[in-house]
Amino acid sequence: MVGKYLKIWWTMTRIASQIAFVSRFGAIIFILGKILRFAFFLLFLLLLISKTKVIVGYEIWQVILFFATFNLIDTVVQFFLREVYRFRSYVVSGDFDYFLIKPISPLFRSLFGGSDVLDISMLLISVGFVIMSIFKIGDISLSGVLVYLLLILNAFLIALTFHIFILVVGILTTEVDNTLWLYRDITQMGRLPIDIYKEPIRGILTFILPVGIMMTFPPKSLMGLLSIQSVMIALVVSTVLLYVSLKCWKFAISRYASASS
Repeated sequence: MVGKYLKIWWTMTRIASQIAFVSRFGAIIFILGKILRFAFFLLFLLLLISKTKVIVGYEIWQVILFFATFNLIDTVVQFFLREVYRFRSYVVSGDFDYFLIKPISPLFRSLFGGSDVLDISMLLISVGFVIMSIFKIGDISLSGVLVYLLLILNAFLIALTFHIFILVVGILTTEVDNTLWLYRDITQMGRLPIDIYKEPIRGILTFILPVGIMMTFPPKSLMGLLSIQSVMIALVVSTVLLYVSLKCWKFAISRYASASS
């Protein structure tokens, strides 16, 4: 079963890649735009810390680790879940009807219908800065690296649940774009450690809108600043969100009315 879905994902990714490179100039501009956006915010961080020396107790390479981790998670999510950005057109046109009659999961098709290879460049840059930050910070344990990787996967799982909720909204209201950009705007608050926010915003971003669990917990675990209780809370939050999102998906499918009805 897993092999079948991997093959389907690979086939759809190849098709999406061919479409992405129809206009090579457009693809180059898209990649350069992402790189410049990353570079400008990194420059902003360097200028900011050159004046303040630290941000809420974190030194320059620690702050860069937070930012690089944010970009790593954000890029991985966009790479795998790019199909969600096209979901509204499927619902409005009635093409979603065909998802429901195909012998594969409509949820899988709606989420993983072709990865965006144009994000690979940013993925490599983010990984490079994470590794560079680890070497610059030093004193990183193997257990810290393993927990960091676990929390990166956990962050992707939380992002996956948010995208399932977005699909649910798309089925019930045909509105996807605004919900997607709301999600992206909220997660942008995790480019820096959520310690910079005062309560109750910090608590909201940790437990209600778990941006902190997604973006701040992994770097903290790598630096040995996260307790085992916090790791367990992160895993519980992602599990609960996944369960609720799948229930909501089943409810939305039961209420779906095709474009022809």
